[in-house]
Amino acid sequence: MIKCGITGHNGNLGKKFQKISKKFKFIKFNGDISKKRYVENWIKYNDFDLIIHLASIVPTSIVNKKFKRALNVNYYGTKFLVDSIVKNNKRLKWFFFSSTSHVYSLTTKKIKENYSTQPSTKYGKTKLIAEKYIVKKLKKANIKFCIGRIFSIIDNKKKEFFLPGLLKKIKSKKKLIYLKNFNHYRDFISTEQICKIMIILWNKKCNQVVNIANGRKINLKYVAKLLSKELNKKIFFENNKPTTLVADIKKIKKLGYEPKKLNFVKYFY
Repeated sequence: MIKCGITGHNGNLGKKFQKISKKFKFIKFNGDISKKRYVENWIKYNDFDLIIHLASIVPTSIVNKKFKRALNVNYYGTKFLVDSIVKNNKRLKWFFFSSTSHVYSLTTKKIKENYSTQPSTKYGKTKLIAEKYIVKKLKKANIKFCIGRIFSIIDNKKKEFFLPGLLKKIKSKKKLIYLKNFNHYRDFISTEQICKIMIILWNKKCNQVVNIANGRKINLKYVAKLLSKELNKKIFFENNKPTTLVADIKKIKKLGYEPKKLNFVKYFY
């Protein structure tokens, strides 16, 4: 079987990837990714065909509160991993790094992978510096790698993420729900779709930066209205200046991915 090293295997995306990737034998990283010795030992004493690096501190609210910890995990954990791969001369066929759309600045256009990187959040900053380190070190070591910039995930269940937080507000006992700062456009994708894209990228040994998204412009007010209708609640929105973060997905479509329309309501029932 294909030997796949995986970090972040207990996360939402990590669990889904293990579930649908039947051809892989998973070698899980169980230590603290921000501790160099744990990372070095994992690389040194295992053989991998590929490594899927998902370990990360993600919710922007948590990154803002615990930025030092987020930097240690998101950047230094990645640095230790890359350094250990290069040092131990591992004959990896492929390395995948889960990055984020937060490395981009907000714009009204669909974002291509060569669009200027100006992180819109502190979370995006931690991921961008990790990206740059990967490119610098693995290119020099002639190891194939793919950086997947993941856009908004529809089925993240933690309360810190947008959709679970929205559902909680709408489910409250209040008869009238007032929502602020909702006139924004985002690009949603499910964990299952992300995993299928990752498998396509592995099969193609994709050696570049790619946007992982559906390429569809979804207004957050539209999502809130869908859920409020399902729960029979009245909502009112406070006007705000809209922002847009939507991907150009020509790259992954050329590799064989076909985007599908998402049913927002089904992910909460």
